[in-house]
Amino acid sequence: MKTALKALFSTNPTLNFNSYCKRCGSLLKNFSDKGLVTEGTALHCHLLKQGIFSEKFVAIKLLIMYLDFRQLAEANQIVKEFNGFNLVVQNCLINANIQWGSLSEARKLFEEMPERNEVTWTMLISGLMKYGRVQESMWYFEMNPFKNVVSWTAGISGLLKHGLSFHGLKLFIRLLESGVKPNQVTFTAVISACIETGDFELGMSVLGLIVKTGFEANVSVCNSLITFCLRMREFDMARRVFNRMDTRDVVSWTAILDIYVEMGNLGEARRIFDEMPERNEISWSAIIARYSQSGDHLEASKLFRRMVQEGFKPTISCFSRILSTLASLENLRAGRNIHAHIKKIGIQGDVFISSSLVDLYCKCRDTENGRLVFNSIENKNVVSWNSMLGGYCMNGQMDEAKYLFDNMPTRNNVSWGAIIGGYVEHKQYDKVFEVFNVMLLSGESPTKQTFSSVLSACASVASLEKGRDIHGKILKQGFHYDVYLGTALTDMYAKSGDIESSKQVFDRMPERNEFSWTVMIQGLAESGLAKESLSLFGEMERSSSVAPNELMLLAVLFACSHCGLVDKGLEFFGEMESVYGVRPKGRHYTCVVDMLSRSGRLYEAEELINSMPFQPEANALAALLSGCKTYKNEEIAERTARKLGELAERNSAGFVLLSNIYASAGRWVDVSNVRKLMREKGLKKSGGCSWVEVRNHAYSFYSEDGTHSKSAEIYDILELLQSEMMAL
Repeated sequence: MKTALKALFSTNPTLNFNSYCKRCGSLLKNFSDKGLVTEGTALHCHLLKQGIFSEKFVAIKLLIMYLDFRQLAEANQIVKEFNGFNLVVQNCLINANIQWGSLSEARKLFEEMPERNEVTWTMLISGLMKYGRVQESMWYFEMNPFKNVVSWTAGISGLLKHGLSFHGLKLFIRLLESGVKPNQVTFTAVISACIETGDFELGMSVLGLIVKTGFEANVSVCNSLITFCLRMREFDMARRVFNRMDTRDVVSWTAILDIYVEMGNLGEARRIFDEMPERNEISWSAIIARYSQSGDHLEASKLFRRMVQEGFKPTISCFSRILSTLASLENLRAGRNIHAHIKKIGIQGDVFISSSLVDLYCKCRDTENGRLVFNSIENKNVVSWNSMLGGYCMNGQMDEAKYLFDNMPTRNNVSWGAIIGGYVEHKQYDKVFEVFNVMLLSGESPTKQTFSSVLSACASVASLEKGRDIHGKILKQGFHYDVYLGTALTDMYAKSGDIESSKQVFDRMPERNEFSWTVMIQGLAESGLAKESLSLFGEMERSSSVAPNELMLLAVLFACSHCGLVDKGLEFFGEMESVYGVRPKGRHYTCVVDMLSRSGRLYEAEELINSMPFQPEANALAALLSGCKTYKNEEIAERTARKLGELAERNSAGFVLLSNIYASAGRWVDVSNVRKLMREKGLKKSGGCSWVEVRNHAYSFYSEDGTHSKSAEIYDILELLQSEMMAL
């Protein structure tokens, strides 16, 4: 700019006066746009010195510059130089006052004008709309004697901006009835209004009008049409609009990228993204979000790094998305770098960014820093409270979670679901029922997710009475046999011993997924109905498109084991990878070892353990030991016990089984040696546990347990019962 200014100063204005004035005007506009006050003042002085300040074109440019700089003394001096009323000058003053938010002064200038043109009226209408004075703006619109396409469009766009899309469409109909021809800005605004109102029928009519008036080639109109088609989920139509465009800008490419993102076609979306000749922050955010949502968090983080390296500034939503991605990757180091950058650019105060940071730290098991971020949020909303609450629940800090929950200013379904889900996850089932009852008393309606969590708790403690009560509430809420709730109910009834109710729920489900089938197959197997379990698996293979998963095949192997179908079980095990595409894992091998051991095929079981492609589970060795005890095979038992000792120094199950085998064979010295070895290793057999439900409360009891508040009374009753039994 300084070079251009020096070049102008060295130019003789008399050689080509008009060209000279245009150069001055262009420079003044640039100074105004870039806030170059010193350069603008220097040019003003030069113009005064040259004696050409009185040229109206240059004077207007100077006036606009000083108004932009808010240097009112200089601006007023220029106004005086006009020596009376000038329409352009008054329009400049009205526009400046509107930009400053001085609407009363702008309106006063407007009312005092002896004459006005279409620019004057449109400026005031747009200005009032800008500051939300819709009724006042529309009053001036109706009074406007110069209703041209610009003023009509200002009214339509203003109504749309303030959420009055329906009124904007009515105004568009009036525009057409008045005979005024819409322009590209009008059409763009009207298409947006159709999207907002969901009036796709009118949108299609507007599309016809666009073609009729010849605006179908306009870039901004086509971009709006692509978005319109996307909202209608007319993806083919959107692609046709894009393909017909002779000229495309970054918005066009981003819109077509958005189509493939919405369709879930990540491969095509990436192809479009890579082909884009130009990208913006929105296109980067769209592709990053899609990779993150699809679970490819690594690629999402790579794209974010590329975005920053190429000089693009991430939006708040993009920052929020990448923080969520890093949280899923548990990449705390990268998350801290993003946090530092967020602090540097000053957007940490945004509640959505802060909530994402809380989520990041908590998922990386750093609840301390998560709490520091949470405490720094000035205007906490329910999302930020839920982020911190969920973080504590995720990390098993249930006391902190409950304290936070109790002090939340407002709660929603997510809050209740988080605390209940946390108690379920960490097996504090009494607290689950306690909080759920409080939720019901508060008037909050449980969601399907919350009901599923409570049913899971009922299944875990085999509380059939509570489960039936929850089932009644689910029916009352109108959820019926939703696939997720149906699965949870099926599981609850099966684990509570009511296999008939479990089958009834399963049979009534209108839709079933892999988890539904797995729960029912497993429930039948664990209830001793192994043949029914295998029959159901066969029915699933014949009538459903569901592919067997790891858990389902584990249930099938379990069924084979418990009904003595060893060869059938081995056949399923051999077909896991070749037929079902599921690679056997440790628990599958354990189940087969158990199956072979139960049937006395101990050498085959030992051979299977030795051939495992990974280290066997302790349970597999314990299952073989159990078989050795049943079939009195001391040789294999000793080898297996040594392996178990090497595998799990802190596991007592194998040593107890070995001790029992020696005891059944009368080898008391060996029993004593095993017990001594257990003491030396600090191993102790865990006590058995049982529970009883009384008045909707589940009580757990362990062997020789004295922790219950009424344990003395309980043992007195037990002794009384024992003496009564002995007397019989």
